[in-house]
Amino acid sequence: MRNWIIAGALAVAGGFAVASWWGVRRLAEQHSRSAVAEPAVAPPLGPQQVAIVLNPVKDRAQEARVLIEAACRGAGWPTPLVFHTTREDPGHSMALAALEARADVVIACGGDGTVRVVAEVLAGTETAMGLVPLGTGNILARNLDLDVGRLAHSVHTAVFGRQRKIDTASMTLTTDAGDTVTHTFLVIAGVGMDAEILQDTSDDLKRSFGWMAYTEAGIRHMPGRKRRRVEVSLDDGEFQTRRVRSVLFANCSKLPGGVDFIPEAYIDDGVLDVAVMSPRSLIGWVAMYIKILFQHKHRLPVMQFYGARKVSIRVPEPIETQADGDVTGLATRVDVQVHPASLLVRVA
Repeated sequence: MRNWIIAGALAVAGGFAVASWWGVRRLAEQHSRSAVAEPAVAPPLGPQQVAIVLNPVKDRAQEARVLIEAACRGAGWPTPLVFHTTREDPGHSMALAALEARADVVIACGGDGTVRVVAEVLAGTETAMGLVPLGTGNILARNLDLDVGRLAHSVHTAVFGRQRKIDTASMTLTTDAGDTVTHTFLVIAGVGMDAEILQDTSDDLKRSFGWMAYTEAGIRHMPGRKRRRVEVSLDDGEFQTRRVRSVLFANCSKLPGGVDFIPEAYIDDGVLDVAVMSPRSLIGWVAMYIKILFQHKHRLPVMQFYGARKVSIRVPEPIETQADGDVTGLATRVDVQVHPASLLVRVA
């Protein structure tokens, strides 16, 4: 009798597991990939008003400003408007002021934080954003195939480059007190260990070693806290329980160091790529590393990918979050949504 009871329990458990797997599999296949949205086109003819949102503490910030002013002067355009970011305001009111001044292009000169805040203001408008990457990661610039190592080339593209529409995404955080705040991101956001790594990365190491500084914090976190229970819903579907280290929401694929994290992710396909990462041991971490490094197609139980336009995460305890490399605080619920073709950017 006992053996029958055990067999029955296993059968029921297996049935629930298959049903759960099939539900996620069905959601993952709802959205087909488009190649890209639309090709880049030339900007409007004639003189343009350029606005610069400049993080003045970044290396080569003043050199970037001089090069932009020289490019506009050489083209016979008006003198660029210049707005400096501050510690209290990383660019929000400056980008709004550029819009109010009817700028034709707003150039974000700074790191990923400056780019993200300027994009948050420009998303949904017809004002183009140019990028002069001066930060550690410069992840959007890499995904737009800009040459982040050549300042003059980045300036020329930001001022005179062609234009294309890309997707943006929003992440709404709900705290345990019931307060909500929404952040825009362009490349990748996440909850869990990835945000904790960003929180614990030394600023001194970032200044000295660039993006490689995150590796030190990552190694410290690997043997740390065990997997957390989260509930995940894709495209308003039923919540399904997972035990994870991180859940990532990718709008595109490239990360610092040339890592192509999700090769199938396009910046203008109207779909978010959701990575659920749940390694339990060093073997799991190594398997994930090999999969990402060599782009092999075999599925890993500790690293699953899904496609969705909307994602919701619920957790019983507050979890750390991040958007494009900026730590965005603790939340007990996270709602993420893609906004197709919502930002006009200048590209080479």
